[in-house]
Amino acid sequence: MPAKVIAIANQKGGVGKTTTAVNLAACLAALGKRVLFVDLDPQANATSGLGIEKIEGASAYRPLLGEGALNDKIQRTAYDRLDIIPSEVDMCGAEIEVSRLDNHLHRLRKTLEPLRAGDRHELILVDCPPSLGILTLNAFAAADYLIVPLQCEYYALEGVAMIHRLLSQLRESGANPHLELLGVLMTMFDGRTNLSHQVVGEVRKHFGPVVFETVIPRTTRLAEAPSFGKPIIYYDKYSTGAAAYEVLTQEVLTRLKI
Repeated sequence: MPAKVIAIANQKGGVGKTTTAVNLAACLAALGKRVLFVDLDPQANATSGLGIEKIEGASAYRPLLGEGALNDKIQRTAYDRLDIIPSEVDMCGAEIEVSRLDNHLHRLRKTLEPLRAGDRHELILVDCPPSLGILTLNAFAAADYLIVPLQCEYYALEGVAMIHRLLSQLRESGANPHLELLGVLMTMFDGRTNLSHQVVGEVRKHFGPVVFETVIPRTTRLAEAPSFGKPIIYYDKYSTGAAAYEVLTQEVLTRLKI
């Protein structure tokens, strides 16, 4: 069976997108799934969050331009069954250069094809830049599923509405007719504030069952873990953040029917 590709995206920064991508990947691998993490974000926060150095030439940048194979960029992480194609500052240039090429929306899809067809990985997670630029659109065109993390604050709904519109456009234009919204994930939830509860209620009312049951809390331990280059389940296994991502992972597997 070909590997399933999941893009994790929100055009707004600071919503827990990379935290979700890193911790979901680590939890899936811990449960025995063979996972490849593709860091498409030029900030490369996921790369350092998984304890990998940002090295020039190590990213998907050249393969996206048609120079070399993505397969050669795969690195092992310190965690069993979790591999990564890291990011680096050069990825900033990819936004401009990829847009000038033929089939510019399908560059990632094409370079991922051999990896999807191989049996080395079951799941490929793509961490997108916090924008709706060429790299994010490439991830959408290459993915089977999309997860949208949303911070528990009032502008959250605008983000989902925009992604919904974009999904419709991608399907209707034929760029990726099969892309499915796997779920909307509420992040940075603070149970002490009315605002957090109101926003979750509002989002559930608007989007119904597409919103994950799991809500990710705002915690110090989750915020600290990346600076140690560790996912939360390895940094503080018994924290509320680790528990939340473990429950989310079960929910994701159920929705993927794995």
